[in-house]
Amino acid sequence: MKKHIIEQTEVFVRNELGEDATGHDWFHVDRVRRNALHICKEEKAGDPFIIEMAALLHDISDEKLNESSEKGEEKLENFLRTIPLTDEDKKHIKQIIATISFKGGQNTILLTIEAEIVQDADRLDAIGAIGIARAFAYGGKKGQSIYDPSIAVRQEMTVEEYRKGKSTSIHHFYEKLLKLKDLLNTETAQKMAENRQQMMVTFLEQFYQEWDGQV
Repeated sequence: MKKHIIEQTEVFVRNELGEDATGHDWFHVDRVRRNALHICKEEKAGDPFIIEMAALLHDISDEKLNESSEKGEEKLENFLRTIPLTDEDKKHIKQIIATISFKGGQNTILLTIEAEIVQDADRLDAIGAIGIARAFAYGGKKGQSIYDPSIAVRQEMTVEEYRKGKSTSIHHFYEKLLKLKDLLNTETAQKMAENRQQMMVTFLEQFYQEWDGQV
């Protein structure tokens, strides 16, 4: 039964996000799912089924990818009605999805180890080489420039400012990506983040050298 539910969910997510060009495509979702299950196994914690389902569905209701947050929640709710899950499992999955987003650094309290693991897996995919590629894909889609040194890095932001304020793809490293390693919940994810963090630091050093014409 669980295997069938996972397969049904995979088909739904592929149909919804398969063509996404902002770095929130099926391949992102699948990497988050695989990282989450790896963390679950290493930490010997959490319900793997709930973790896998929440990882697969974590971007479905995202307001960035929908007309509004309400429309996104409705889409998630409608899908959950089509699969044979207990009300308790549905509630847990929705709770994980609702609480793991970065949203400008607004810290939401995570209530379960499953939420901590899915959040870690999602954040790992936002850093490192893939994180760099996704940052520029998303920035381009949003119409942001690569870099503008006259724009200040934003420190404290509301969700609205984070989503809609003026920024650049390089600024996004300072406003979010470089902060993520220290916000990870599990030891496994923290270890996985070390090389990815260094990759971003090296990239930025090289970027500024080329920007200033030193290389």
